[in-house]
Order: sequence, then C-alpha cells, then structure tokens
Amino acid sequence: MSNVSFMEKLLGDVEVECKALGEVFDIIAGGDVPKDALSDIETERFNIPILSNGIGDRALYGWTDKAKIEKPSLTISARGTIGWTSYRDKPFFPIVRLIVLTSKIELNMKYAYYFMKTIENNYNVPPAGIPQLTKPMLKEIQIPIPCPAYPKKSLEIQAEIVRILDTFTELTTELTTELTTELTARKKQYNYYRDQLLSFEEGEVEWKTLGTLAENLDSMRKPVTSGLRESGEIPYYGASGIVDYVKDYIFDGDFLLVSEDGANLLARNTPIAFSVSGKSWVNNHAHILKFNTYAERRYVEYYLNSIDLTPYISGAAQPKLNQKNLNSIKIPNPSPEEKVRIVAILDKFDTLTNSITEGLPREIALRQQQYEYYRDLLLSFPKPDSEVAA
Repeated sequence: MSNVSFMEKLLGDVEVECKALGEVFDIIAGGDVPKDALSDIETERFNIPILSNGIGDRALYGWTDKAKIEKPSLTISARGTIGWTSYRDKPFFPIVRLIVLTSKIELNMKYAYYFMKTIENNYNVPPAGIPQLTKPMLKEIQIPIPCPAYPKKSLEIQAEIVRILDTFTELTTELTTELTTELTARKKQYNYYRDQLLSFEEGEVEWKTLGTLAENLDSMRKPVTSGLRESGEIPYYGASGIVDYVKDYIFDGDFLLVSEDGANLLARNTPIAFSVSGKSWVNNHAHILKFNTYAERRYVEYYLNSIDLTPYISGAAQPKLNQKNLNSIKIPNPSPEEKVRIVAILDKFDTLTNSITEGLPREIALRQQQYEYYRDLLLSFPKPDSEVAA
C-alpha cells in the first residue's frame, strides 16, 4: 500500500486540519465507585458496567444501575498501563484512574479510537511520584480531522478509514487466534512428550541428588544495588532472568540458573531454571550450577521445569529454595547417550514453542506489527502545502 497515493486518492483536494483534543472532545475524569448502588455480579437492576483502568476483562470493577456515559466514547487509562485506549459503544460508569473522551463535534468515534491507539505509548508523563495521565496533559494533543469544513465529507472519509482498519483488525485477530491455538496445541504436545521422556519406571534408572550431578557456584554470586551498577552489555541475572546490563562479570561459560524465590517457584510465572552462556553476573536470588556437558545441563533444566518444587521450598514469611534443599532434589539419571537423545527432542519442541526468532510466537508478533504498520499509514495524512514549504 502506498501511503501518499492512497491517502491523496481518498482525500482528493480536501484539507486536513489538526485540532486539539480539548476542542474535539469533552474530557471527563472517572469518579468514585457508586457504593450505594454497587453489585459484584450483573443483575436485572444492576446491569451497567463499572469500568476501571484495567485492560480487557480486568477493567470490569462491578455493576451499577445508572450510567454516567451514555454515548459512544473512548476510555484512556490514567494510571497503571498509562494511555491504554478502548472504544466503548455501550453505557457505562467510569471510576477513578480512567479518563473518558466524548465527542463535541460530528466525529466517527472508531476513527478517533484508531488514531488514539497510535499515540497511546507516547504520552509525556512526568516520572516523579506516581506516574499519572491527567486531563490537562491530553487537551493540547492534536488529532487530524479530514475536511473539517464539510462534516458530511469528513465523516465519509473517516468511515472509509475505519472500514479498512476494521477489516485489518478482523483478519489480524483471526490469524492471531489461529496461531495462538496452534501454539497452545504445540505447548501441550511439548509438555506431553517432555513428561513422557522424563518419566521412568521404578528401577529403570538410577536416581541421584542434584548436588552430586552439578557443581554449585553459589559462593561466587554477588548482588549489586541498581544505583551502584556500572552500565554495560553484560547481563545481570536475578531470580527470573535478566534484570540489568553491567560492565563487569563474575562468570564466563555455560551454566544453569535456578530461581531461589519461593513465590516465583510456586506461581511459575517466570522461568524456574534457565540456561545462560557467555559472560554474566548473578545476584543472590538465583542459584548457579555448572555441568560437564551441554546435554547434562539441559536435561536437568528440562527436568526441574517439569516437576513441583513445593516440597523443597522453606520459610513462611519469605519462602525460598535454599542451597541445601536444591542439592537434595532427586533427579533420574539415565545414560549419557539417553540424555543426549532426550535433550535433542526437547530442544526442537522448545525452539518451536518458545523462541521469539523461530516458530509461532514470532509469527504472532509479526502479524501485530504488520497491522500496526498499515494502521499508522492510514492515519498519517499528507501535510498541507504550507507546512511542506515551511
């Protein structure tokens, strides 16, 4: 798609004027929760959603019986995921940390929505204190309005842009859903084969404690507070991966890091065990293990990520996997040749399901990037001759 040729054809000779959001919209801040008319579930009486600054279903706070916003509008998160924009075409009640835009002029609100999505990550919010987007910060932001002198023509142009972007959105959503479904199936398949490959009959293999299979290098770990770290290109690892990049390093080679954070181990929101290669710095929140071969390291990594580590976590206030308990974890220990075979199979599945540069996750990301590219093209209007000349 050629941006200039398409947009010039769509616009013809009409003018495009940038107007401040304060001119185009009534900007409304959400209010307090209507506690005297609040229900946790939708009922015949309480059927108006109360919306917060959350994303998707997390925006639903509860239900009330009277809407504050009746007409199509946009909501913008003022705290948390600052700038996140949603299109609303049903009545609702906004609460604190949510900003609402309702139109003062004849305007296709889906057109406004698509434009606001292009800038939702670019708000200039002061970093001091608790970051927050406010009404005054929005008022002077410019939105392009095609053919403002002729509202009917303007709405026709806006509607055509919306039609194209709705089609792109539908196609992107369908493809992303298909890819996500495929990825979910592959992950289930991967987990099935991983569990099969790492399950052994009683007496089939010897079991050894992790402490006898690996060299523990925890004594070499060293935390450095963020204010004292010298910025560089060497990864600084913590409980769940890279937390910073520094100039110096402690380790140089191939190692297995295992999270020490008990809460992380229980929730499994981030990797439990993960391999690192090359120069690295590791703080006290990840154990570091050294193995003789690649297959041994990856085999243990796959095994640790497949089992429940709850029995090895100690401490009530701050649960953790200490070194003693880590070393006591029992690992099935097949022959070196069998470990090589198992790792080769699981590496292929791992590449397909988890790699950001190979496999389905990359395809999903590319489809979203393609959609955003064409959306931005459609909403980048040719500059007036006066601006070009200037």
